[in-house]
Amino acid sequence: MANITIIGGGLAGLTAAISAAEQGARVTVHEAHSHTGGRARSATGPYVTNDGPHTFFDNGDAWHWLLQRGLAGRYVRLSFHEWTRMRFRHQGRLRMTLPSGYMKMTWRHRGTEVPVDRSFQDWASERFAQQTVNEALGFLGPILFDGDPGRLSAAFVWERLLRVGTPRFPLPSRYFIGGWGALIARMERVARARGVVIETGSRLSELPAGGPVIVATSLASARSLLRDPGLEWPSGTAALLDLAVTHSKKDGNVSFDMDEGGFTSQYSDHDPSLAPKGQSLFQGQMPLRPGESKADALARLEKLFDLTTPGWRTRLLWRREGVSRGRTGALDLPGLSWRDRPAVDRGDGVFLAGDSVAAPGILAETSINSALRAARLAVNARPAAHRSAALGR
Repeated sequence: MANITIIGGGLAGLTAAISAAEQGARVTVHEAHSHTGGRARSATGPYVTNDGPHTFFDNGDAWHWLLQRGLAGRYVRLSFHEWTRMRFRHQGRLRMTLPSGYMKMTWRHRGTEVPVDRSFQDWASERFAQQTVNEALGFLGPILFDGDPGRLSAAFVWERLLRVGTPRFPLPSRYFIGGWGALIARMERVARARGVVIETGSRLSELPAGGPVIVATSLASARSLLRDPGLEWPSGTAALLDLAVTHSKKDGNVSFDMDEGGFTSQYSDHDPSLAPKGQSLFQGQMPLRPGESKADALARLEKLFDLTTPGWRTRLLWRREGVSRGRTGALDLPGLSWRDRPAVDRGDGVFLAGDSVAAPGILAETSINSALRAARLAVNARPAAHRSAALGR
């Protein structure tokens, strides 16, 4: 019987496995699918796409945890040349610079105390012009994946504006060469090297007995495993569109839609291995507005591509579309913070990890931070005999 059982072999599950193994635990990971990775998987060639736009930020503890273990592998940031090609859709047109009102808000008011218990729309509209508030909410579309972000906690939105949306070079964004699948492959290798047993195609419908358990699945799956109907937290919903087109020097690099909250990025620009030579791979997303259909959101996203990728329809080589629903991390409503999300410690030796769990961070950072805490708690929750044996090695 495993010392610690982990259900789910995605980013959170593999993080918990590596951390627990480093602390001397024997670990078995059960992954229901044929491959590890969860939402961090990348498609196989010729177009190596992620499950939606993925990036990591180097100004958080989770990034340093990856670096310290060599898990980040080869990665890139946007070069100065790519940075200068960044575009912002504003009032229907593409521009090279951010609006002045937005710039003043994010630079001059960085030290402002922001309430948790008020919506960003209500709080910000008392201090800034409504146009500036709208620009900020549009810029955060790729981070929040939400069509109505003004309703969220002011403190929640403000933290993301300061960490991700403050204009400066270099940007905090980091991209793994080879896509997120390359990161997962490294994590799996490191986990196995530390003695972790990884069983793919192993779907558990009951919590196993015989030791601490870390549930590192989506909240929906965890809700079923833990038989806890109250295990819920709001998350974003966005239409996704991946395009491969013949290369053109007129194509943009990274584009933020400050009018509608959309986003497009030429991922093959900073990692040519993602697409065949002479082709460009774009990934885009558009948050769905309340009651909006996938088709309508994709139509808005296509109009953004019309601006950022001129003539893409006649150069189109491949297309894939979808919807990311409830898979983009936690959204905190007014009066709530990350501490109010589903707790990591569920009692009776059961622990929870994932991007909607009670841990700080943005997007994937929350998965890593919650997994590290779950691993520490699980290691300490092992029977005394197991702990003594690990310490005596």
